[in-house]
Amino acid sequence: MLYQAYQACADATDPVRSMARALAAASSRFNDGAVGESPIQRVAAAYELMALAGLSHHRPDYGITTVEVDGEPAAVHEEIVHRTPFCSLLRFRKDTPNPQPRVLMVAPLSGHFATLLRGTVRTMLQDHDVYLTDWHNIRDVPLMAGRFDLDDFIEHIIAFLEVLGPGTHLVSVCQPTVGVLAAAALMAADQHPAQAASMTLMAGPIDTRINPTQVNELAQSKPIEWFERNLIGTVPRRYTGALRRVYPGFVQLAAFMSMNLPRHAKTFLDLRGHLANGDLDKAEPILTFYHEYFAMMDLPAEFYLQTIRGVFQDHLLPLGQLTSRGRPVEPGKIRRTALLTVEGEKDDICAIGQTLAAQDLCSGLMPYRKQHHVQAGVGHYGVFNGRRWQQQIYPRVRDFIHSHD
Repeated sequence: MLYQAYQACADATDPVRSMARALAAASSRFNDGAVGESPIQRVAAAYELMALAGLSHHRPDYGITTVEVDGEPAAVHEEIVHRTPFCSLLRFRKDTPNPQPRVLMVAPLSGHFATLLRGTVRTMLQDHDVYLTDWHNIRDVPLMAGRFDLDDFIEHIIAFLEVLGPGTHLVSVCQPTVGVLAAAALMAADQHPAQAASMTLMAGPIDTRINPTQVNELAQSKPIEWFERNLIGTVPRRYTGALRRVYPGFVQLAAFMSMNLPRHAKTFLDLRGHLANGDLDKAEPILTFYHEYFAMMDLPAEFYLQTIRGVFQDHLLPLGQLTSRGRPVEPGKIRRTALLTVEGEKDDICAIGQTLAAQDLCSGLMPYRKQHHVQAGVGHYGVFNGRRWQQQIYPRVRDFIHSHD
């Protein structure tokens, strides 16, 4: 009933938000050129906020058409080079004459679309041949495609590395760091020819026993049966993935919002003021952020529950108890894949030390093949987006990749 109740509410409010969107546009045109707050602009601001107050379940566009390479603009083309029912391996091909290190960026499967890494991809494209895991919204995947759990996630990473071939570099952000480290360990145990040349793990929950955050405490606060009983819904029959059991994106968004509700409330008040005053330069970044932030995808129930239990409750990876398809995951067997871990000083989702734990787990790596970086002054999203990512973190990631290419 969880998903059905949400769908009924969305169906009832969608026409209201569509009308508000049209009225906001009409009001803005009528008041075009006005400076300072006016009654019309106050009305337009109210309509704009009303139109924003809803979710999208469709992936936004990446919108990366050009990037600067060696001081010159280069056209960028999106290409799907491999596809499964659950994910597209997307390449951002550039029109450049010189080859660059090949990078597989593994996006989080945690409620937002991979477009959340748009800024990360755009920055990486300056010096790398970038591929991205473009995860599909599971509510659009037919039930006949089968289940998708953490083992399937790991197998997708391995399969994509096989497609790209030896010498590929892995970069993962937040939740997928566990799956990436597991994939690297399994490939090392097999002496797989397509082992990654390096892996960069950024702000990920490798060991959530270290400096537990509010997110970690919430995962520990209830037994796994509570999560399954209260947070899992069934996809309505109108969608391609009808009858799938999912962790709905709207539930995840509610959890994200509740963690920083006063900050979101203040941002919306600021947005209302900017719109009412016609200050579009200040309003536009906020609108852009929330249009992306409110684009949500559902997660497979089995993947979500397995992650909650194995990563956040039982800590299987750091305790040496994680298995995949019955095989032990042993990071200590990694010899060839160099390791860079990156953390943010103010990260309230994956605190300092949780990603660093990968350094000790990869005990078979020589010291010169391991690096760690803590970025001062950034929270979780600042690790992979924004000014400090571009100016301070990215140069370290770039130099690490190039030194092991």
